[in-house]
Amino acid sequence: MAYLKWSSELDTGIDVIDGQHRRIVDYVNQLHDARERNDKDAIADVIESTVEYTLSHFGFEESLMEDAGYALSKPHKRVHELFVKRVADLQMRFRAGEDISGELHGLLSRWLVNHIRNDDHDYVESVKRNMQRLTRETHEGGWLSRSIGRFFGSHR
Repeated sequence: MAYLKWSSELDTGIDVIDGQHRRIVDYVNQLHDARERNDKDAIADVIESTVEYTLSHFGFEESLMEDAGYALSKPHKRVHELFVKRVADLQMRFRAGEDISGELHGLLSRWLVNHIRNDDHDYVESVKRNMQRLTRETHEGGWLSRSIGRFFGSHR
């Protein structure tokens, strides 16, 4: 399987999420490179880094959805949990000496693109609305600004 290339159709329009998704794509491509070199230590490192980073990304994404009141946040979280279980199973097989790098690379490549295009794009509007609301509240006169002024004094 070839390199995974980022395309604009994967952009959600939420910069922090897009940056995290691009980082995961980088990990997928690092796995590709390690496989090409047949470097088992590099493969192990990439698997570990990918799993760790993806878990933190999922947690961040889930908190954004929950904060935004996204109606499908629980099913979306369940999709994440099922994916984590599949990757953990592959990780265990790898630690037991099985070469799962090709299977993992294929899974990551297909799953990531499909998940971003479908599941992630579904929550974008809810999260963006919530982010805009929070931005308004932090500007002068908004609830957050008034609260900060009450507790910490005027910042003028």
